[in-house]
Amino acid sequence: MESYPRPHFDRSHSWVSLDGEWDFSFTEPVYDRRITVPYAWETSASGIAEFWQPVGWYRRALDVPSTWDGQRIVLHFGAVHHRATVWVDGTEVVTHEGGYIPFEADITEALTADPAHEVVVRVEAPADKREIAHGKQRSVPRTDYDGVCFTPSSGIWQPVWLESRPATHITGLELRPTENLDGLTVRVRTAGPHAAGAAVRATLRTATVGTTATPSAGSDTAEMVLDIADPRLWSPSDPHLYHVDVELETADGVDRVSGCTGLRTVEIRGEEILLNGERLYVKGVLDQGYWPRTGITPPSDEAMVRDLELARELGYTLVRKHLKLEDPRFIHHADVMGMLLWCEPASTGTFSEASTAAFEAQIEPMVRRDGNSPAIVIWGLYNEEWGLDWDIPGDPAKQEAVVTAYGKLSGLDSTRPIVDNSGWTHVRTDLLDWHYYDESAIGWARTLNDLVSGTRDDFPVKLGPDFVVHKALAVPSQPLRGLPNLNSEYGGGFTSVERGWHLRWQTQELRRHDRLSGYVYTELYDIEHESAGLLTFDREPKDIGGASPSAANAVTTLVLDVLPVAPGRDVLGPAASFGAHVSHHGPDLFAGRLTWAWGPIYSTVPSGAQVEGSSVEGSSVEAKPFELSPAVTVTVTLPDGWASGRLHVNAVSADGTVAARACVDVDRSTAPHVGDDKLA
Repeated sequence: MESYPRPHFDRSHSWVSLDGEWDFSFTEPVYDRRITVPYAWETSASGIAEFWQPVGWYRRALDVPSTWDGQRIVLHFGAVHHRATVWVDGTEVVTHEGGYIPFEADITEALTADPAHEVVVRVEAPADKREIAHGKQRSVPRTDYDGVCFTPSSGIWQPVWLESRPATHITGLELRPTENLDGLTVRVRTAGPHAAGAAVRATLRTATVGTTATPSAGSDTAEMVLDIADPRLWSPSDPHLYHVDVELETADGVDRVSGCTGLRTVEIRGEEILLNGERLYVKGVLDQGYWPRTGITPPSDEAMVRDLELARELGYTLVRKHLKLEDPRFIHHADVMGMLLWCEPASTGTFSEASTAAFEAQIEPMVRRDGNSPAIVIWGLYNEEWGLDWDIPGDPAKQEAVVTAYGKLSGLDSTRPIVDNSGWTHVRTDLLDWHYYDESAIGWARTLNDLVSGTRDDFPVKLGPDFVVHKALAVPSQPLRGLPNLNSEYGGGFTSVERGWHLRWQTQELRRHDRLSGYVYTELYDIEHESAGLLTFDREPKDIGGASPSAANAVTTLVLDVLPVAPGRDVLGPAASFGAHVSHHGPDLFAGRLTWAWGPIYSTVPSGAQVEGSSVEGSSVEAKPFELSPAVTVTVTLPDGWASGRLHVNAVSADGTVAARACVDVDRSTAPHVGDDKLA
């Protein structure tokens, strides 16, 4: 059975899915083929797999259940890219622009007496997407960021369904925790001929009593508080959800919807992000929401859950859903699993009055649709000045566009921090994030140190083969100190082995700096031509040179005082001596000792002899939460006869559990190899 498409505003007691086979054509009215909805016509899953078609026509029969007699019949679209015009029984019922936001049409009056009903949808999908919200879809003419864009996704790409409801009905349900986390504030919007003065009742599904409220004069919104005895907070370790049932009864009948949320707070305190009053360190991975056969449409609920599970298995606690308003079911699955989310709208491709309006048009629907989710802990807006022509510092109009977008979002939802322009120059933001890629692990570490210490307030960005610009962290009016600071895109390497090497060393450098609030690695899986993923496009493991993402992202990690030269050659020469620190993000003191042992280059576990002295006095270590420990000195020499080897270093807790793992590749040769200078 198909899952209901809108779990945060659930009217699933009265719905019919319209997904499946539709008549289709690129030239109306000749419907010469069939298409599977909801997959973009460029995808193989749609059965069409054709590209750069400007217009598509859809048609199918509508069967309205007889049990819905006397109700209003509403046709829903999860998302259609880009401009949709809809007819029912020959009557136009709605026209909608915006390829990532939902829309609906009350089709009751359009339905004819003939029980054989028909819906027709015309979709315009312009090749030139620069002035419309299109995210990572490729445009012709190209956008400035075309090199990291993918196959367009045109047409109906999210579910289509029918619902019935009374003429006076519920139009919105907002659930937010009370300030003291001992209840839920419930805001219910209503509409219809008998909405004025109508009473709305909200009930916790686990409680025996509810509460009732009536919209105040001139308002369409009723607000009430549901008290919760013995409240249970939502967190990644305990993702407890409270379900709320809402009922509106008028002369038109009874309307019922339900939703759910969790009791949790996200706050900014100085340079720290707090979740439920405790420090939150973001360990995130970028997820662009593409699948091999289905494009930007998730192939199933199981596929959405699996992506979240894969991120967790790799050690990540947050997914940054990049430049895309994802299927609402993905967000609900994150709520259930306890995976944190960073969500943001799709980008445009150039700066104009039309593109700015198209971008801003996504903000209110994003909050209305997804704002009940406890998993979403960060809202994003612009990304790297995309849609702003890469020129915020030089243009006050573009700065004003960012300020306006921030104001719109913060006015709708002030319960989560907002990133105004992720990665590059900030104008008005709650988090100072930055994107930095470097093919030198040493250069990356040095730039990171300078950014965190305040030695520099800009960093190099390679926009072309021979074109490097230095991006300022913020315009002068945006404070650079006193806010949480985090990296929200990083990673390097042209092969998967190189990427695993950068993952190890760059992530450990991020953990070196206690002031940082986290990071987001680029990225979870490969997409089409882009091979930056820890997994293949099919979500299979890759050879990453024996690197362990789960160890790099663990609660307790090791930070080694090594300036690595190149993959397989972190240290040149037969001997190595370096300091090893513990970074611990658990709630209590870590106390243990360090051990080390040899294995072959790229090995995942030791296979050689234990190094003498690895457990003696002097290898003990203590680490306070979020405070890098003092160094333990590790001094080793390659075993006799070994030309190279991987030194596996472990932090072992008092009970004998291995809490942290790291490694150093030692090459007996002191001569550089071809390419070493490129990386170092």
